[in-house]
Amino acid sequence: MKKIIITIDGWSSCGKSTVAKQLAKCLGYVYIDSGAMYRAITLYFLRNHVDWTDVDHVVQALRHINLQFFYNPKSLQSEMHLNEENVEYFIRDLVVAEKVSEVATIAAVRAFAVEQQQNMGIEKGIVMDGRDIGTTVFPDAELKIFMTADILVRVERRFKEMYEKNPNITVEEVKTNLEMRDYIDSNREVSPLRKAQDAILLDNTNLSMEEQLDFALKLVAKKL
Repeated sequence: MKKIIITIDGWSSCGKSTVAKQLAKCLGYVYIDSGAMYRAITLYFLRNHVDWTDVDHVVQALRHINLQFFYNPKSLQSEMHLNEENVEYFIRDLVVAEKVSEVATIAAVRAFAVEQQQNMGIEKGIVMDGRDIGTTVFPDAELKIFMTADILVRVERRFKEMYEKNPNITVEEVKTNLEMRDYIDSNREVSPLRKAQDAILLDNTNLSMEEQLDFALKLVAKKL
């Protein structure tokens, strides 16, 4: 059976990674979390006090960053490794979340990440989620999905996720963070978040995980 590239773009906390992981598992495809790559770069910048307003400093720092995904048999997931360190837990912190959209607007950072992402898709058979996967990384992908959900639903989902790691987090902090990321992602000069013309909209505001997976699988069946 032929293999294809599936891209899933959309707003923050609308369930992109959940659908992408499930879809990859059902199809036997490789799941690639592009957002984890930008989060890992942001983590490196924060740890090493990189001034990301200085282009030369950014370019120099990127030379020291090695990003890899490794499958964890315990969590049954592919996890992000930064310079051979598993940073999956650290990149989900609110401190990183507050800065990742800012770092992701930098042209040099996006070029660095996009080149690696495109290399991962050479042999196809991948599901990749992010902000510009169907528009910039794989504009010729066989199947593109654009996900969205009501802002209040997204805030609730994100709050539940963050609360497990930080019981002191408030709903208002989460809402502010999501709105800020949405604005930055959709208004940046380089590869802004937008729905590709040939992407299929998936609004999961009122869908269960089973229903949205079924929706996606039916789309894949049409392509195969």
